[in-house]
Amino acid sequence: MLPALAVVGGVIILPWVFTLWMSVNEWRIGGAAHRFVGLENFARLLGDARFLDSLWRTLLYTGLSVVAPLVLGTLAALLFEKKLPMRGLLRGIFVMPMMATPVAIALVWTMMFHPQLGVLNFLLSLIGLEPQDWVFSPATVIPSLVLVETWQWTPLVMLIVLGGLASLPQDPYESAQIDGASAWQRFRYLTLPMISPFLLVAVTIRMIDALKSFDIIYAITQGGPGTASETINLYLYTVAFTYYEVGYGSAIALVFFALIIALSMLLLHLRQKSALLAGGLK
Repeated sequence: MLPALAVVGGVIILPWVFTLWMSVNEWRIGGAAHRFVGLENFARLLGDARFLDSLWRTLLYTGLSVVAPLVLGTLAALLFEKKLPMRGLLRGIFVMPMMATPVAIALVWTMMFHPQLGVLNFLLSLIGLEPQDWVFSPATVIPSLVLVETWQWTPLVMLIVLGGLASLPQDPYESAQIDGASAWQRFRYLTLPMISPFLLVAVTIRMIDALKSFDIIYAITQGGPGTASETINLYLYTVAFTYYEVGYGSAIALVFFALIIALSMLLLHLRQKSALLAGGLK
Protein backbone atom coordinates (compact mmCIF):
# COMPACT_ATOMS: atom_id res chain seq x y z
CA MET A 1 0.00 0.00 0.00
CA LEU A 2 2.94 2.34 0.46
CA PRO A 3 3.25 3.37 -3.24
CA ALA A 4 -0.47 4.18 -3.39
CA LEU A 5 -0.29 6.13 -0.12
CA ALA A 6 2.71 8.04 -1.42
CA VAL A 7 0.82 9.02 -4.57
CA VAL A 8 -2.24 10.09 -2.57
CA GLY A 9 -0.07 12.07 -0.18
CA GLY A 10 1.87 13.79 -2.95
CA VAL A 11 -1.07 14.55 -5.24
CA ILE A 12 -3.89 15.30 -2.75
CA ILE A 13 -2.75 15.73 0.84
CA LEU A 14 0.47 17.71 0.29
CA PRO A 15 -1.15 20.41 -1.91
CA TRP A 16 -3.93 20.92 0.65
CA VAL A 17 -1.45 21.18 3.50
CA PHE A 18 0.54 23.70 1.46
CA THR A 19 -2.67 25.63 0.69
CA LEU A 20 -3.52 25.70 4.38
CA TRP A 21 -0.05 27.01 5.17
CA MET A 22 -0.30 29.72 2.50
CA SER A 23 -3.73 30.81 3.78
CA VAL A 24 -2.24 31.95 7.10
CA ASN A 25 0.49 33.94 5.40
CA GLU A 26 0.55 37.21 3.49
CA TRP A 27 2.24 36.14 0.29
CA ARG A 28 2.35 38.04 -2.99
CA ILE A 29 4.13 36.45 -5.94
CA GLY A 30 7.05 38.61 -6.99
CA GLY A 31 6.84 40.71 -3.84
CA ALA A 32 8.50 40.51 -0.46
CA ALA A 33 8.91 37.26 1.43
CA HIS A 34 5.79 35.78 2.96
CA ARG A 35 4.72 36.96 6.39
CA PHE A 36 2.68 34.98 8.91
CA VAL A 37 -0.66 36.72 9.55
CA GLY A 38 -2.72 33.98 11.20
CA LEU A 39 -6.43 34.31 10.48
CA GLU A 40 -6.24 37.81 9.01
CA ASN A 41 -6.89 36.52 5.48
CA PHE A 42 -10.09 34.81 6.64
CA ALA A 43 -11.21 37.88 8.58
CA ARG A 44 -10.57 39.96 5.47
CA LEU A 45 -13.12 37.84 3.60
CA LEU A 46 -15.93 39.06 5.85
CA GLY A 47 -15.37 42.65 4.72
CA ASP A 48 -14.64 41.86 1.08
CA ALA A 49 -17.77 42.97 -0.81
CA ARG A 50 -16.53 41.44 -4.05
CA PHE A 51 -16.08 38.04 -2.36
CA LEU A 52 -19.53 38.21 -0.77
CA ASP A 53 -21.09 39.12 -4.12
CA SER A 54 -19.27 36.24 -5.81
CA LEU A 55 -20.51 33.90 -3.06
CA TRP A 56 -24.11 34.97 -3.71
CA ARG A 57 -23.67 34.54 -7.49
CA THR A 58 -22.14 31.10 -6.94
CA LEU A 59 -25.10 29.96 -4.85
CA LEU A 60 -27.60 31.41 -7.34
CA TYR A 61 -25.81 29.87 -10.32
CA THR A 62 -25.53 26.53 -8.54
CA GLY A 63 -29.16 26.47 -7.47
CA LEU A 64 -30.44 27.21 -10.97
CA SER A 65 -27.94 24.78 -12.53
CA VAL A 66 -29.21 22.01 -10.27
CA VAL A 67 -32.96 22.61 -10.42
CA ALA A 68 -33.31 23.09 -14.18
CA PRO A 69 -31.44 19.91 -15.25
CA LEU A 70 -33.12 17.96 -12.44
CA VAL A 71 -36.64 18.82 -13.62
CA LEU A 72 -35.92 18.47 -17.33
CA GLY A 73 -33.81 15.33 -16.85
CA THR A 74 -36.55 13.65 -14.82
CA LEU A 75 -39.16 14.50 -17.46
CA ALA A 76 -36.85 13.19 -20.18
CA ALA A 77 -36.28 9.95 -18.23
CA LEU A 78 -40.03 9.42 -17.85
CA LEU A 79 -40.40 9.98 -21.59
CA PHE A 80 -37.53 7.73 -22.68
CA GLU A 81 -38.71 4.98 -20.33
CA LYS A 82 -41.68 4.47 -22.63
CA LYS A 83 -41.35 2.25 -25.68
CA LEU A 84 -40.96 4.97 -28.28
CA PRO A 85 -40.01 4.35 -31.92
CA MET A 86 -36.21 4.55 -32.33
CA ARG A 87 -35.85 5.05 -28.58
CA GLY A 88 -32.19 3.98 -28.59
CA LEU A 89 -31.26 6.45 -31.32
CA LEU A 90 -33.11 9.28 -29.58
CA ARG A 91 -31.33 8.51 -26.32
CA GLY A 92 -27.97 8.58 -28.08
CA ILE A 93 -28.73 11.98 -29.64
CA PHE A 94 -29.98 13.31 -26.31
CA VAL A 95 -26.75 12.48 -24.43
CA MET A 96 -24.44 14.00 -27.05
CA PRO A 97 -24.11 17.44 -25.34
CA MET A 98 -22.41 15.96 -22.27
CA MET A 99 -19.71 14.42 -24.51
CA ALA A 100 -18.53 17.76 -25.91
CA THR A 101 -15.55 19.63 -24.47
CA PRO A 102 -16.40 22.70 -22.35
CA VAL A 103 -14.34 25.16 -24.42
CA ALA A 104 -15.97 24.01 -27.67
CA ILE A 105 -19.39 24.36 -26.06
CA ALA A 106 -18.49 27.85 -24.83
CA LEU A 107 -17.37 28.99 -28.28
CA VAL A 108 -20.53 27.70 -29.95
CA TRP A 109 -22.84 29.27 -27.36
CA THR A 110 -20.91 32.56 -27.49
CA MET A 111 -21.76 32.81 -31.17
CA MET A 112 -25.37 31.83 -30.47
CA PHE A 113 -25.63 34.54 -27.79
CA HIS A 114 -24.43 37.33 -30.11
CA PRO A 115 -27.04 40.15 -29.97
CA GLN A 116 -26.97 40.86 -33.74
CA LEU A 117 -25.68 37.68 -35.38
CA GLY A 118 -26.70 35.01 -32.88
CA VAL A 119 -29.24 32.35 -33.77
CA LEU A 120 -31.09 32.70 -30.45
CA ASN A 121 -32.27 36.24 -31.19
CA PHE A 122 -33.16 35.15 -34.70
CA LEU A 123 -35.39 32.42 -33.27
CA LEU A 124 -36.98 34.94 -30.90
CA SER A 125 -37.73 37.23 -33.84
CA LEU A 126 -39.57 34.40 -35.60
CA ILE A 127 -42.11 34.24 -32.78
CA GLY A 128 -42.38 38.01 -32.39
CA LEU A 129 -40.27 38.46 -29.24
CA GLU A 130 -37.74 41.21 -28.61
CA PRO A 131 -34.03 40.34 -28.94
CA GLN A 132 -32.15 39.78 -25.70
CA ASP A 133 -28.67 40.81 -24.60
CA TRP A 134 -28.03 37.34 -23.10
CA VAL A 135 -24.49 37.24 -21.64
CA PHE A 136 -23.87 40.90 -22.52
CA SER A 137 -26.24 42.23 -19.84
CA PRO A 138 -25.77 41.96 -16.05
CA ALA A 139 -29.48 41.17 -15.68
CA THR A 140 -29.45 38.12 -17.99
CA VAL A 141 -25.90 36.79 -17.85
CA ILE A 142 -26.46 34.28 -15.02
CA PRO A 143 -29.66 32.79 -16.53
CA SER A 144 -27.90 32.61 -19.91
CA LEU A 145 -24.97 30.69 -18.44
CA VAL A 146 -27.41 28.41 -16.62
CA LEU A 147 -29.02 27.71 -20.00
CA VAL A 148 -25.67 26.36 -21.23
CA GLU A 149 -25.25 24.21 -18.10
CA THR A 150 -28.80 22.89 -18.47
CA TRP A 151 -28.29 21.99 -22.12
CA GLN A 152 -25.06 20.14 -21.35
CA TRP A 153 -25.97 18.27 -18.16
CA THR A 154 -29.68 17.46 -18.42
CA PRO A 155 -28.69 14.17 -20.17
CA LEU A 156 -26.63 13.13 -17.13
CA VAL A 157 -29.65 13.54 -14.84
CA MET A 158 -31.75 11.65 -17.37
CA LEU A 159 -29.37 8.66 -17.32
CA ILE A 160 -29.29 8.56 -13.51
CA VAL A 161 -33.08 8.72 -13.22
CA LEU A 162 -33.49 6.13 -15.98
CA GLY A 163 -31.38 3.75 -13.92
CA GLY A 164 -33.65 4.38 -10.95
CA LEU A 165 -36.82 3.83 -12.97
CA ALA A 166 -35.48 0.53 -14.32
CA SER A 167 -35.00 -0.78 -10.76
CA LEU A 168 -38.53 -0.06 -9.53
CA PRO A 169 -40.79 -3.02 -8.66
CA GLN A 170 -44.05 -3.32 -10.57
CA ASP A 171 -46.26 -4.76 -7.81
CA PRO A 172 -47.09 -1.37 -6.20
CA TYR A 173 -48.15 0.00 -9.61
CA GLU A 174 -50.41 -2.94 -10.31
CA SER A 175 -52.05 -2.52 -6.91
CA ALA A 176 -52.44 1.23 -7.48
CA GLN A 177 -54.08 0.67 -10.87
CA ILE A 178 -56.50 -1.81 -9.33
CA ASP A 179 -57.38 0.81 -6.70
CA GLY A 180 -58.05 3.36 -9.44
CA ALA A 181 -55.04 5.65 -8.91
CA SER A 182 -54.43 8.14 -11.73
CA ALA A 183 -51.11 8.50 -13.58
CA TRP A 184 -50.27 11.61 -11.54
CA GLN A 185 -51.07 9.85 -8.26
CA ARG A 186 -48.89 6.89 -9.22
CA PHE A 187 -46.03 9.26 -10.00
CA ARG A 188 -46.55 11.43 -6.91
CA TYR A 189 -46.96 8.68 -4.30
CA LEU A 190 -44.99 5.78 -5.83
CA THR A 191 -42.45 6.77 -8.47
CA LEU A 192 -41.19 9.99 -6.92
CA PRO A 193 -40.53 8.59 -3.40
CA MET A 194 -38.86 5.45 -4.77
CA ILE A 195 -36.52 7.31 -7.15
CA SER A 196 -35.69 10.00 -4.59
CA PRO A 197 -32.30 8.38 -3.72
CA PHE A 198 -31.36 8.58 -7.40
CA LEU A 199 -32.56 12.17 -7.60
CA LEU A 200 -30.37 13.08 -4.63
CA VAL A 201 -27.40 11.41 -6.32
CA ALA A 202 -28.06 13.57 -9.37
CA VAL A 203 -28.44 16.67 -7.19
CA THR A 204 -25.15 15.93 -5.40
CA ILE A 205 -23.22 15.42 -8.64
CA ARG A 206 -24.71 18.49 -10.26
CA MET A 207 -24.23 20.64 -7.17
CA ILE A 208 -20.53 19.82 -6.87
CA ASP A 209 -19.99 20.26 -10.60
CA ALA A 210 -21.88 23.58 -10.73
CA LEU A 211 -20.12 24.93 -7.64
CA LYS A 212 -16.72 24.41 -9.20
CA SER A 213 -17.75 25.49 -12.70
CA PHE A 214 -15.02 27.62 -14.23
CA ASP A 215 -14.28 26.78 -17.86
CA ILE A 216 -17.70 27.55 -19.33
CA ILE A 217 -18.06 30.84 -17.46
CA TYR A 218 -14.51 31.99 -18.10
CA ALA A 219 -14.59 31.11 -21.80
CA ILE A 220 -17.92 32.90 -22.39
CA THR A 221 -17.82 35.96 -20.12
CA GLN A 222 -14.51 36.03 -18.15
CA GLY A 223 -16.73 37.03 -15.23
CA GLY A 224 -18.32 39.94 -17.07
CA PRO A 225 -19.95 42.18 -17.92
CA GLY A 226 -18.06 43.88 -15.13
CA THR A 227 -18.25 41.31 -12.36
CA ALA A 228 -21.87 40.26 -13.02
CA SER A 229 -20.95 36.60 -13.60
CA GLU A 230 -17.91 36.39 -11.34
CA THR A 231 -18.34 33.30 -9.16
CA ILE A 232 -16.00 32.27 -6.35
CA ASN A 233 -13.88 30.25 -8.76
CA LEU A 234 -13.33 33.21 -11.05
CA TYR A 235 -12.67 35.56 -8.14
CA LEU A 236 -10.20 33.07 -6.69
CA TYR A 237 -8.45 32.87 -10.06
CA THR A 238 -8.31 36.67 -10.31
CA VAL A 239 -6.93 37.11 -6.80
CA ALA A 240 -4.28 34.42 -7.13
CA PHE A 241 -3.18 34.77 -10.77
CA THR A 242 -4.01 38.36 -11.68
CA TYR A 243 -3.32 40.16 -8.41
CA TYR A 244 -0.77 37.47 -7.35
CA GLU A 245 -2.10 37.38 -3.78
CA VAL A 246 -1.68 33.64 -3.29
CA GLY A 247 -2.10 33.83 0.49
CA TYR A 248 -5.48 35.52 0.27
CA GLY A 249 -6.42 33.30 -2.65
CA SER A 250 -5.61 30.21 -0.57
CA ALA A 251 -7.96 31.44 2.16
CA ILE A 252 -10.72 31.79 -0.44
CA ALA A 253 -9.98 28.26 -1.67
CA LEU A 254 -10.29 26.80 1.83
CA VAL A 255 -13.58 28.58 2.51
CA PHE A 256 -14.87 27.37 -0.85
CA PHE A 257 -13.77 23.82 -0.05
CA ALA A 258 -15.52 23.95 3.31
CA LEU A 259 -18.72 25.13 1.58
CA ILE A 260 -18.62 22.20 -0.84
CA ILE A 261 -18.01 19.70 1.98
CA ALA A 262 -20.87 21.11 4.08
CA LEU A 263 -23.38 20.98 1.21
CA SER A 264 -22.22 17.51 0.18
CA MET A 265 -22.60 16.14 3.71
CA LEU A 266 -26.10 17.61 3.92
CA LEU A 267 -27.12 15.95 0.65
CA LEU A 268 -25.59 12.62 1.67
CA HIS A 269 -27.60 12.74 4.90
CA LEU A 270 -30.78 13.44 2.95
CA ARG A 271 -29.95 10.60 0.56
CA GLN A 272 -29.64 8.12 3.42
CA LYS A 273 -33.04 9.17 4.75
CA SER A 274 -34.63 8.96 1.31
CA ALA A 275 -33.08 5.53 0.72
CA LEU A 276 -34.69 4.25 3.92
CA LEU A 277 -38.03 5.70 2.83
CA ALA A 278 -37.76 4.18 -0.63
CA GLY A 279 -36.79 0.83 0.85
CA GLY A 280 -39.90 0.90 3.00
CA LEU A 281 -42.09 1.60 -0.04
CA LYS A 282 -40.52 -1.26 -1.96
